[in-house]
Amino acid sequence: MTRDNKIELMAPAGDFAAMQAALDNGADSIYFGVEQLNMRARATVNFTMDDLEEIVERCEAKGVRTYLTLNTIIFDHDLKVIKKLVDRAKEAKITAVIAMDQAVISYAHSVGLEIHISTQLNITNLETVKFYSHFADTMVMARELSLRQVKFIVDGIIRDDVRGPSGQLVEVEVFGHGALCMATSGKCYLSLHDENSSANRGACKQECRRAYEVKDLETGNILKIENEYIMSPKDLAVINFLDELIETGAKVLKIEGRGRAPEYVATVIRNYREAIDAYYDGTFSDEKVADWMESLRTVYNRDFWGGYLYGKELGEWAGTSGSQATQKKTYIAKGRHYYPKPEIGEFLVEAHGMKIGEHLLITGPTTGAQEFVLESMMVNDVNAEVAKRGDVVTMKLPFRIRPSDRMYKIEKTEFAQKKLIEQ
Repeated sequence: MTRDNKIELMAPAGDFAAMQAALDNGADSIYFGVEQLNMRARATVNFTMDDLEEIVERCEAKGVRTYLTLNTIIFDHDLKVIKKLVDRAKEAKITAVIAMDQAVISYAHSVGLEIHISTQLNITNLETVKFYSHFADTMVMARELSLRQVKFIVDGIIRDDVRGPSGQLVEVEVFGHGALCMATSGKCYLSLHDENSSANRGACKQECRRAYEVKDLETGNILKIENEYIMSPKDLAVINFLDELIETGAKVLKIEGRGRAPEYVATVIRNYREAIDAYYDGTFSDEKVADWMESLRTVYNRDFWGGYLYGKELGEWAGTSGSQATQKKTYIAKGRHYYPKPEIGEFLVEAHGMKIGEHLLITGPTTGAQEFVLESMMVNDVNAEVAKRGDVVTMKLPFRIRPSDRMYKIEKTEFAQKKLIEQ
């Protein structure tokens, strides 16, 4: 819960660019992994121990909380590293650690670092909340719970006065947007079974996202099925019933996506920030929901459904491999210099050309994700309509760019046309 008593919006941060995108677009908190001991160890760049102070400094400047994920299965040979990382997190003033292994929970508790219980522990009832309240102030519910079940747990926390180590009532957190696993709370063994790469150690190979066929081993016949992506759920999206979710009493809304690009984080957080604020100021409406959903479809998604929150027993399955985003990005140029007084950014075009009127995206570790329509530019110090590979381009920008920044062109995909036809 935030200081103004709104539901807390928690954003994923796979690197500094994604983190900055979250900070710029209204996140109340971020969660991130360090090196290999988190559930996205292979899906993202991840931070290092030496990044912790910078993460805290940049987030504290915006009043944003920081949560370190240590939510994998832990073996004995990991314990030395775990303790060192928890100690460093405590020294750096990280807000809390998100954990599922009792070794991590116990050690973090012993040094006085706030603990949040990961969805990997699969909390589905009030008694389990009471047990972990001895260690944790916030608990992520299993993704398989319905809105009614979440509300029952929240009401029970209030009725039975269930408090965490801080002395405050335990806060319930729920996943609100992003990828869903076919396995209960992500406890999948496909990747370990097929490729000796454990999803529960942050090394999922995404077998469930592939196309499959069903074969009769006696006859050799291939059985016809409606959708060959029979283990790949659509992505979760709750923005269209966010009002109902907030009314369950949940205090934290978690956005999945530590393996996603900065523009994904920027777009998703911006839309959910608007939706949350609209709920509390009384302007939440079907018209706004339609606009938010259209925007969410522009970035990575496997199409959307409401997860298990409406009490459904089985998922809705994605119909294709990979993203169904209505937009894609194409690399154009790298940053060279920024002239602060005239607010001019300079770029070297390294790939595809660009022209006036195009939708552009600039990303970087400090820049985050900035989108705009190109209205004017100079190419090799001359006003121009078009730039090609090898050109030096300058343009007026209200934000600073850096040599580490990259510029992309945003274009519509075949899914954009498909959505138009469906409408």
